[in-house]
Amino acid sequence: MLEISNLEAGYGHVRILHGVSLDAPKGRITALLGANGAGKTTLMRSIAGLLPPIAGRIMVAGTDITRLSPNERVERGIALVPEGRLVFPGLNVAENLRLGGITRRGRSGFSERLEEMYALFPRLAERSRQSAGTLSGGEQQMLAIARGLMSRPELLLLDEPTLGLAPAMCSTIYRTVADLAARGFTILMAEQNVPQALALAATGHVMENGRIVLSDATAALSQDPRVRSAYMGI
Repeated sequence: MLEISNLEAGYGHVRILHGVSLDAPKGRITALLGANGAGKTTLMRSIAGLLPPIAGRIMVAGTDITRLSPNERVERGIALVPEGRLVFPGLNVAENLRLGGITRRGRSGFSERLEEMYALFPRLAERSRQSAGTLSGGEQQMLAIARGLMSRPELLLLDEPTLGLAPAMCSTIYRTVADLAARGFTILMAEQNVPQALALAATGHVMENGRIVLSDATAALSQDPRVRSAYMGI
């Protein structure tokens, strides 16, 4: 589904990504691991089209999207759930979800998909008229994921979906991610909880200083002494 080759990107004169290459197989969860500042968010923003690449290529479902605009990428079935959730706080839950489905792709089957989101996240149905800014952090994360799904994506980019959440809510989000993968979504998930990410994903890539330093099946990564020492405290 996703193939990235020798991607370089940054902000102004500061280069953050240095020749990043990775792939994410269709219908699976792929974990993107690394400490703060490793370049995970920059990579996510580059895939979503929010940060123009300096060099390299991004392929999705066999199509080169490297030069497409963010809205063109959404129409190609790519949705980013950003770090920090970034819901529209002054709008209610239903209005946030409506904005998620505002594209041409998202408008197809909008009503049915809205009901699917309320079934997936019953708490959002209960709070559909409540301002997003008054929701708890976990509820806002549910809303951010549901808003991304309203665009009818095939590739879902989750950037630190459990950041700052209580353990019980983290478990809820992880169960939701597993459910989405079971439904056939391709998911690239940046996550600092390395043991949980390895348990969820089929494959993983470890980033350090804007480079991919390890790529393997998660079963192998979980036994790699470098991963166990640096990220799992073993």
